[in-house]
Amino acid sequence: MSARTHLPSGLVTFLFTDIEGSTRLAQMLGTGYRPVLQEHRQVIRRALSKADGVELFTEGDSLFVAFADAAAALAACIEAQRELAAHDWPAAADGSDARPKVRMGLHTGFAEPYGGEYTSPEVHRAARVAAAAHGGQVLCSAATAARVGELTDDAYLLDLGLHRLRGFDGCERIFQLVAPGLDRQFPRPRTIDAPAHNLPVQTTRFIGRATERAAVRDLIGTHRIVTVVGAGGAGKTRLAVEAAGELVEQFRDGVWFADLSAVATSDLVDVAVAAAVGLRPEPGRPVIQTLADHARDRRMLILLDTSDAQLPAARRLVSRLLSAGPAITILATSREPLGLAGEVVWRIPPLSVEAASGGGFSDAVALLVDRASAARGGRPAEPGDIAQLTRVAEALEGLPLALELAAARLRLLSAAQLANRIDDVLGTLDAGHGGPAGSDPASAEPGDRHRTMQAAVDWSYRTLDERAARLLRWLSVFASPVDLPAIEWLHDGDPLDPLATLVDKSLLQAEAGATNATYRMLDPIRAYAARLLVEAGEEESARERHVAWCLQAAHDAYLDTDGRPVTLSLYTLDPLADELRAALHWTVTRGSARQGLAVAGALDQWWRERGLVREGRMWLFRLYERISATGEPVPDAELAAAYHLHSLHAGADGETVEELRFSQRAEAAARRAGDPGLIARVLAGRGAPLLDLARFDEAERTCRDVIALADEQGVAGETLFAVYALAQLLWRRGALDEAADLLASARTLENSRPMERGRRTVDMLLGLVALSRGDLVAAHDHLIVALRSRMSFGFHLRVCETLMAIAVRCSLAGETETAARLFGAAQAARVRLRCSAGGFGSYWTDQQAALRSSMGDADFDEAYAAGGALGLEESVALALTIEHPDLVAGSIRFSAVE
Repeated sequence: MSARTHLPSGLVTFLFTDIEGSTRLAQMLGTGYRPVLQEHRQVIRRALSKADGVELFTEGDSLFVAFADAAAALAACIEAQRELAAHDWPAAADGSDARPKVRMGLHTGFAEPYGGEYTSPEVHRAARVAAAAHGGQVLCSAATAARVGELTDDAYLLDLGLHRLRGFDGCERIFQLVAPGLDRQFPRPRTIDAPAHNLPVQTTRFIGRATERAAVRDLIGTHRIVTVVGAGGAGKTRLAVEAAGELVEQFRDGVWFADLSAVATSDLVDVAVAAAVGLRPEPGRPVIQTLADHARDRRMLILLDTSDAQLPAARRLVSRLLSAGPAITILATSREPLGLAGEVVWRIPPLSVEAASGGGFSDAVALLVDRASAARGGRPAEPGDIAQLTRVAEALEGLPLALELAAARLRLLSAAQLANRIDDVLGTLDAGHGGPAGSDPASAEPGDRHRTMQAAVDWSYRTLDERAARLLRWLSVFASPVDLPAIEWLHDGDPLDPLATLVDKSLLQAEAGATNATYRMLDPIRAYAARLLVEAGEEESARERHVAWCLQAAHDAYLDTDGRPVTLSLYTLDPLADELRAALHWTVTRGSARQGLAVAGALDQWWRERGLVREGRMWLFRLYERISATGEPVPDAELAAAYHLHSLHAGADGETVEELRFSQRAEAAARRAGDPGLIARVLAGRGAPLLDLARFDEAERTCRDVIALADEQGVAGETLFAVYALAQLLWRRGALDEAADLLASARTLENSRPMERGRRTVDMLLGLVALSRGDLVAAHDHLIVALRSRMSFGFHLRVCETLMAIAVRCSLAGETETAARLFGAAQAARVRLRCSAGGFGSYWTDQQAALRSSMGDADFDEAYAAGGALGLEESVALALTIEHPDLVAGSIRFSAVE
């Protein structure tokens, strides 16, 4: 190297080197360390001298060198590391490798020599960069990297990200020198940053599993995808988190935890994992592509917890990540393997119940003793309790979740009481779970997977008094969270005490709401309680009471707090839907089909407006089969009502032949019943299927006849559907004045019917009449009124219809882009609702074709696609921002007055 008198000035690149683990190396070599130290200096000096490096001082195993050229300094470091690796070093006395591992760090900054040395802070920064390196590694700062340019000999700088250097504010971007002949894989730089990870913080001690933790850790080190597989409650997540936590230093780009059990749909799996690693979706780009690009040059571990919650999506994502980057490692927890090539499936065993060598506790007993102490306010277990706790741990087969639940019960029971109850419960629960001799083990796996969890729930159940136990069994009939009034309906007497018991024992979860609390039972507990309900001989009573509650709840949805009828809002039925479905399931299997028809009637409009008409038809067909099988008598009036709503569902689903057939059946049943109002209502619905079948003359004759007949018999209120169908027919024909007069006369009738007035069909049809007249002001007024009402009361299918009409209004007004967007939005919403275009389908098609012709294909398709990306609420918001025709420039109604 150059003499010290020729120190570079200006932009100077400083290099620090030292031997990693030099103290331990000196201890290993003893007196042989001095020759090794001297040879190491000579090797480095030879390499650095070729780049005109100036050695400023040597202290122990450290060298401090200055360079005028950053590229030359890096080239010298490559040469030094290669020669150090190729040198013939002596071995230690025990034969172990005594090769010195030299770490190097460089930084470039402005400095002027003074008195044969540098006093610039850039020197200290270079020293901190060197301190961050590992033996055999060469690191440099961003300042050095910026002044290197293109390296030769296939060398390049690998970005290791931002790091904080001790003694310096802010972060420094660190690069690693990569070149043939140099090691590439190193742990994270030794900076003061906390290692990058988002592993969940645990609130309890991790007990035992030393062997299992080491096994998982070793598998992660040698395989790219490891899946920890086991039953629910086996401790998969906790073990995986603990093992991953010990490997944070080995993954320089972090260890990232993503809980897939919290992901609602498979479409959100990629988003959840991206969020876990700190990425956000990019516009116009699949999230999985963003993840793959991020993973390409990074070394990180991704922990996918509860992968079986979204197994296909998890499998697809893992496959893509593994192919994207060679340094990505996946650790998954699941109840079943992912089924990917190269996957190592590691099945988690239960905690050991065998006493440890030396007389210590087994892992299972140690966990139970630790958690029992916490449950008892920190008071340690009494020596006399250990034998009883050992019995509990053995009975629960070392399942961690079951042990945690058992420890929680020690707040109420003594260890002896707990042990006595555990033995009895497990004997009852395990009976019959083994399956028949010689049966296929695969077929028994689902039951086996939940056996010990059932034991834990069964044990909790046996700690209940009779009132709480009965309430738990009866609450299993509810399919969703329920409030206190619903529980009071089901329970004889005041339910507060047993309800509090179930909440305290975590068999129910209390969830606070804005106005009242609701109570939720987890599905595994519900299935368990439902089985006990059957065994107790209480299922029929409980289910029948649940059906009665459903019918009452549906009836109350049409009333205000004073019991007066209110406009039907389908939003009030949304939270009841799962309960009504559960009631239907009972009525089509073991209950009363007649009651089932009443439940189906409560869901009539909800099914149609939520795009679930096929579901409604399915339930009705099953109810008919139930009636036929049981011979249960059903009054003709109730059958007529059921056939009538079936006809409406078939029409909404585009099944016009089925629609007409059930309309005819409804008429026959109504005539047998001899109810004029029912006959009028059924016949009023006949016009729609006839219109759909293009039997216009017959449709008009039917509608006029039923309207006249209803007027004579004083049941005109039942003919609204005939009025709507006749008005639509007149509008099609161009008899606009007659259609408008007919609809105007029907407004009072519609407003008097709570079941119909929220739909504002009169305004919708008057809006279409106004469009045909070219009266955009009247059309706008009617359609906006209809849109607001339909959205406010939850008639989503009708909202789609109204958006189409408003699109036509915009098209006629020359607001072509908005018109195309609304057409796209309405059609996308209709597709999501899985419903046919209905009687206006050809009209919408013609209007869209005219709009496309005026806009051109490209502009129309662009706006249409933009509308299709909107949700229903966004689409309605767009329609409501359309300016009233009277307010636009040039309006004749509000022109300036002279």
